[in-house]
Amino acid sequence: MRIQVRRTGGFAGIERFAEVNTSGRPDAYDWHALAERALAAGRGTPPLGVPDGFAYEITVDGKTVYCADPRLTDEQRTLISRVLKEGA
Repeated sequence: MRIQVRRTGGFAGIERFAEVNTSGRPDAYDWHALAERALAAGRGTPPLGVPDGFAYEITVDGKTVYCADPRLTDEQRTLISRVLKEGA
């Protein structure tokens, strides 16, 4: 499973992108379960955010959903943080 996160917006407007490939990882099942829950709560179109807030595009194996601060679910927030931290 390939999980991609693109973060845009914020005060400086700097875009950030990271990707994690879960193939062969011992924790792949945990990533898959988290990604499924995060996708289920996402939107098909970018939501309206707040001034200087972050907007996110989450893509898992070609399926893309959108979400924005401050209305992230716990699963979305966790997945986004993990991908941006551990991804390349």
